[in-house]
Amino acid sequence: MKVKTILVSQPAPKSETSPYFDLADKQKVKVDFRSFIHVEGISVKEVRSQKIDLTQFTAIILTSRNAVDHFFRIAEEMRFNVPDDMKYFCQSEAVAYYLQKYVVYRKRKIYVGTRTFPELTKLIKKHKDEKFLLPSSDKLKALIPTELDKLGVTWTRANLYRTVVSDLSDLEDVFYDVLVFFSPSGIESLFENFPGFKQNETRIAVFGNSTIKAVADRGLRVDIAAPTPETPSMTMALEKYIKTVNKK
Repeated sequence: MKVKTILVSQPAPKSETSPYFDLADKQKVKVDFRSFIHVEGISVKEVRSQKIDLTQFTAIILTSRNAVDHFFRIAEEMRFNVPDDMKYFCQSEAVAYYLQKYVVYRKRKIYVGTRTFPELTKLIKKHKDEKFLLPSSDKLKALIPTELDKLGVTWTRANLYRTVVSDLSDLEDVFYDVLVFFSPSGIESLFENFPGFKQNETRIAVFGNSTIKAVADRGLRVDIAAPTPETPSMTMALEKYIKTVNKK
């Protein structure tokens, strides 16, 4: 079956140069965006119940923009003035750039990884005497604590925000040719909103091995998978699939 409509389970891109817009234009398909999950901040009371004392840390490990936002939110709500000599270890350039929303970049000690967490640990290893705080959501990749424990550094996890299922009830009678997922949480949201979901002719596109497993665990079929050597991005995987099926 030809692909005419795609629903991406993420917020719409803010940039007009998004590859999704190029995909829609070149392949003449309709691409919609909708967050299947969203993030909510955890209250100061809940953070305090974790026995978190922000004054005890000399370095912050930031793996996402959400981690940045909620660290500074909690710091403000706890009336904690973040010291100028605090060290920041950012998993990617995008996270480091986002940090400028809260600190004067050139006046801070900021260490930037290239993309993955294991790559960031190479920088953390050079500063083993620091006391690290890891702001995180309620759902943390197992790889992160494993890698930190391997280093033998002093670190503490602080749950500062949680992933929540979005209300998708308005989509109950709306059908798409392709549904695109980037996390197991997106699959959970699909079934929490639509417990009787049947895949039928709907194609499912997924990014990452953990999402592929979540789809398989629900007895669904993966039609489009990324990343692969040939299609490292989701838009490339979608384009390749669409070109194939829409030619028939």
